[in-house]
Amino acid sequence: MAPVPPGVRFLFTFNKDQWYRAFTFILTFLLYTSFHLSRKPISIVKSELHKNCSMASELATASGGGASQLPALTSLHTDMDCSWKPFDKNNYKQLLGAMDYSFLFAYAIGMYLSGIIGERLPIRLYLTVGMLCSGLFTCLFGLGYIYNIHSLAFYVSVQVANGLVQTTGWPSVVTCISNWFGKGRRGLVMGVWNSHTSVGNILGSLIAGSYVSSNWGMSFIVPGIIIAAMGVVCFLFLIEHQIKINGVNGHKDMYLQFTQGSTKGGDEEPLLGRETAASGRVPLQQVVVVKSESEPSAISFMGALRIPGVIEFSLSLLFAKLVSYTFLFWLPLYITKAAHLDAKKAGDLSTLFDVGGIVGGILAGVISDKLGKRATTCAVMLLLAAPTLYGFSMISQFGLGPTVAMLLVCGGLVNGPYALITTAVSADLGTHKSLKGNARALSTVTAIIDGTGSVGAAVGPLLAGVLSAGGWDQVFYMLMTADFLALLFLLRLVKKELTSSKSRPISTVE
Repeated sequence: MAPVPPGVRFLFTFNKDQWYRAFTFILTFLLYTSFHLSRKPISIVKSELHKNCSMASELATASGGGASQLPALTSLHTDMDCSWKPFDKNNYKQLLGAMDYSFLFAYAIGMYLSGIIGERLPIRLYLTVGMLCSGLFTCLFGLGYIYNIHSLAFYVSVQVANGLVQTTGWPSVVTCISNWFGKGRRGLVMGVWNSHTSVGNILGSLIAGSYVSSNWGMSFIVPGIIIAAMGVVCFLFLIEHQIKINGVNGHKDMYLQFTQGSTKGGDEEPLLGRETAASGRVPLQQVVVVKSESEPSAISFMGALRIPGVIEFSLSLLFAKLVSYTFLFWLPLYITKAAHLDAKKAGDLSTLFDVGGIVGGILAGVISDKLGKRATTCAVMLLLAAPTLYGFSMISQFGLGPTVAMLLVCGGLVNGPYALITTAVSADLGTHKSLKGNARALSTVTAIIDGTGSVGAAVGPLLAGVLSAGGWDQVFYMLMTADFLALLFLLRLVKKELTSSKSRPISTVE
């Protein structure tokens, strides 16, 4: 018999379980990439909404125009299609900040409920409905341009609705990925997997930037169509759980998709019929696993809060996410004003911040796995981020090279702790030993941590809109203060890790 080629031999040794793991990893990565892809356009479009008004104001100032020149300037204003009402006033930064706040505040409130609801519904259906609705509301925002809508109430309402439905995403994908991957190298796996956040931001910037100058409505419609299409993919292909069936006629373990059912009295039917089990064949139809009365119930909100480390990491994330989301929603506009670039170039340059975020998230995961100290890893990165934020505030004084380097470094240090807490730490706490094997707490714990962080995400862009009116320096002072507060809430856990006699993974959360 001819020898088996190495590539084919690899396919045989890569068993079904590993294929399912890889498939779930890639699919959930793409699903949440589409969530962030649909959130990014608003930050790219901001500089376009008020772009021409700024130009008209600069012309008026440069010409020293007085009352006699007002008609001419008004005519110029109209001919240039100055800005998109209602963002044509001097308080446009506050109005843009209000739009950010409406989305993020709804997201923060909805997140606390989303985890509790998600634990009681099939993840696949829950996530699918959320993605389809998010696609609808994202497209609606873009249709405001197509149908010439200038009502602030319309845009705020769409943002609120979109914020609520987008809360279906994070608890669902984290629960799903944690069902398939154990604790062994969770920091590394989650670090690589969480790069979907930055990948989505990059793709969202590129897509929105392609249309922003000609038709900013398409900057929302295209991402809306993409997330809705991914919702259909989720419904068709997502495998929520892993079931291990041992010893069927000496075959290797098999891993099957299942849905939960129920029967009176909690009786259970065998997973495989007697004839099927004897023959070793698995039927093509879906396997139904019946929920018995002895199955652990979903954890309560207060029960999740009592898990050691949940409160500390939640409060730390509140301020870490405040910093991260202020950059997410305001960085392109800041680059436009500070570096005097147009909206597309500023959006392209801002993607370097997300590239740095990818590297930072992976490094945080690898280091925390190696040292077994999640809180300490986050604390060191937060400590290093503060001087970097100060340097970033002087971006207008840099050339292109130093600006690129600053974007990469700042992105890594800002997003590293945020990525680690929302993924590996959340998964660790959701499977804490105090739960005695009840894995149904994972969605609630994830929602509490990310929901608390989302409060900071809502407050940060709003404060940036208010403070930027008095100069961008005030915004960066606010970001540095938030960075130190995020560090402060981790100090107790850091002390516990450093004084522990054992160095093992997730020492503060076990």
